[in-house]
Amino acid sequence: MKKILLATAAFAVSASMAMAASHAVIRMGTEGAYPPWNFLNDAGEVDGFERELGDELCARAELNCEWVTNDWDSIIPNLVSGNYDVIIAGMSITDERDEVIDFTQAYTPPDPSAYVGAAEGIDVENGVIAAQTGTLQAGYIAASGSATLMEFATPEETISAVRNGEADAVLADKSFLSAIVDEDPGLMFVGPDVPLGGGVGMGIRESDAELRAKFDAAIESMKADGSLNALITKWEVSSNF
Repeated sequence: MKKILLATAAFAVSASMAMAASHAVIRMGTEGAYPPWNFLNDAGEVDGFERELGDELCARAELNCEWVTNDWDSIIPNLVSGNYDVIIAGMSITDERDEVIDFTQAYTPPDPSAYVGAAEGIDVENGVIAAQTGTLQAGYIAASGSATLMEFATPEETISAVRNGEADAVLADKSFLSAIVDEDPGLMFVGPDVPLGGGVGMGIRESDAELRAKFDAAIESMKADGSLNALITKWEVSSNF
């Protein structure tokens, strides 16, 4: 799912500032703007697949957790600096990110990326493509050498760029785009799916190995009893394990 391209690994030097993961409350950092993975409901509370998953993982790990929202473009730096203890925000596991933070095992398989446009026959290989800043999708378009990348701070802005004609299409996680296409008859999937990333995991500071082990064990237990696949199916975020 969504997917930061780090401009620098300099934030790693601030790891010593991070609070140890032994504190009484584990702060779960998410974006709150990427349904069905995570979003704010009408009551202003974090909701979605990762809220339900995170609460269950905390219960199995016997951890007292609270939820914190953070903008996507600073979500890794603010983990490293200690603003929260875990990232659970549809973040794909990549080698580049793993140089700065650690990851748990994946809690979903890779979610294919897809293009959405306002008309059939769009040339996604050479057109103007919108993507959220700091994502694998943005990096993929930038590296293509043929398409023109338009970057936006939020996923909503990428959709607006297609609707108002600024961009020919948007490239994002298919699970995010599916609900939008279902609700808007003026939008449609165009072009082939694009496989990106290595599954979605929880981001954790490199100094918090004990916390990572607790969440790894909780994820493994949910895989073993089938409850993780049940949540994946309920929220339609990816294929099952």
